[in-house]
Amino acid sequence: MQQNSAGSELAVLVSLDLGEPDYAESLEELRLLAETAGVQTLAIIEGKRQRPDPALFAGSGKVQEIADLLVAHEEVGVVIFNHDLSPAQMRNLAAKLERRVIDRTMLILDIFAQRAQSHEGKVQVELAQLRYLATRLVGMNMDMGQQKHSVGARGPGETKLELDRRKLDKRVHLLKERLEKLRRHRQVQRRARNRSDVLSVSIVGYTNAGKSTLFNALTKANVYAANQLFATLDTTSRRIYLETAVGEDGEPVFRDGAREQEVVLSDTVGFIRHLPHSLVAAFRSTLEETIQADLLLHVVDANNANRDAQVAEVNKVLEEIGAQDIPQILILNKIDLQDVAPGVERDEYGRIATIRLSARTGAGLDDLRAALVEIRDAEPVEAPVQEWHPLNN
Repeated sequence: MQQNSAGSELAVLVSLDLGEPDYAESLEELRLLAETAGVQTLAIIEGKRQRPDPALFAGSGKVQEIADLLVAHEEVGVVIFNHDLSPAQMRNLAAKLERRVIDRTMLILDIFAQRAQSHEGKVQVELAQLRYLATRLVGMNMDMGQQKHSVGARGPGETKLELDRRKLDKRVHLLKERLEKLRRHRQVQRRARNRSDVLSVSIVGYTNAGKSTLFNALTKANVYAANQLFATLDTTSRRIYLETAVGEDGEPVFRDGAREQEVVLSDTVGFIRHLPHSLVAAFRSTLEETIQADLLLHVVDANNANRDAQVAEVNKVLEEIGAQDIPQILILNKIDLQDVAPGVERDEYGRIATIRLSARTGAGLDDLRAALVEIRDAEPVEAPVQEWHPLNN
C-alpha cells in the first residue's frame, strides 16, 4: 500500500453524474468518507454519463484520463469510485489503472472495520465484509489463474475457489451464530426493562448529526463523539433519571410513587445515503434496539443545507428495519451555529413534534428533558402515525 510522506494513503476520487438529484451531496460525502478513512485526496475526477459503462463503469476516455493522472503521480496508491462496482468492472479498472480500485461500499466497510470497538460491532462488520467478498470470489480467482500462465492452472484455480467458498460459508455461519447469541442477550435485557415499565428511547439520525454529543449531554457518559462520519458504531445504552412532571395545580405528578423515574437512552450508528444493504443486514441485531424503542429522537443537523434529504434517508432506513411506526421527536441540533433560539413545536394533536437545541452548548436540553417526562407520564393514546414533511426554515 503506497503512502505519502505524512503517513496517510494518497488517493484519487472518481465520481460520475448519472443524473441523480443528490449528486453534489453524494460527492461531498465521498470526500468526507475518504478523510474519515485516513485517506488524503490528491484529486477528484468527475464525469457525466447517462448510464455506467458495462466494462469500466466510467468509459474508456475517462479511465484514460485517470490513468494519465496516475502516471504523473506514482505515489497514489488507490482509486476510489463513488459508486458500487461489479467484480468485473473492479477487475478491469485495476488492470487498466495498475492501482488498487475500491468502490463506495468497500470504503464504508473499511471505516466500519476501523471504528468497531465492541465484540458485537466487530462481528457485525466482519459479517458484512464477508457477504461483500462472497460476490467477488470468482473474479479474484480468475485473476489468480490468469497470473499463473501455466498449463493446468484452471483446475487448481477452481479447486481454490471451492475451498475459499467453503471457508467463507463456514465463517459466515459462525458469525451468524455469535450474533444470534448476542441478540438473545439483548432480548433478555429488553424484557427486564419492559417488566419494570422503563421508557426506552433510541437516538437515531444521519451520520455526524450530533447524536453521540446529545447522548453524552443527557447521560453524562463519555461516548466517543467527533466531527466525523460514523464516529459511533456500537450501540450504547445508559439509564437516566428524570424529575416527575408538575400538574396543572402546580403539584408534582407522581407515578408509581416515585418522584424520579428512569429512562433507558440508546445511542445508535448513523445512517448515510446509499448505505450498503449488507451493513444494514449485519447490524440488524444492534438496530433491534431501535426497533424495540418506545420513542425515537431523530437528530438532525439544523445547520446542514441538505437536512430535508437526510431526514428522508434516515426514515427510509427506519422503514427498512421495521421501525417506521415508532413515535418520533425531531431534534434540530446545532442551533448555536445559526443563532436560533431553543424551543418546542407541537403538531395538530398537541404532541411534541420538534425540539430546537444545541447538544454542544446545552441550550434547549431542559426542553428535551421536560418532553421526555411528558411522554413518559402520558397515558397511552391512539393517534395517527405522523408523516414526515420537509422541515421549515
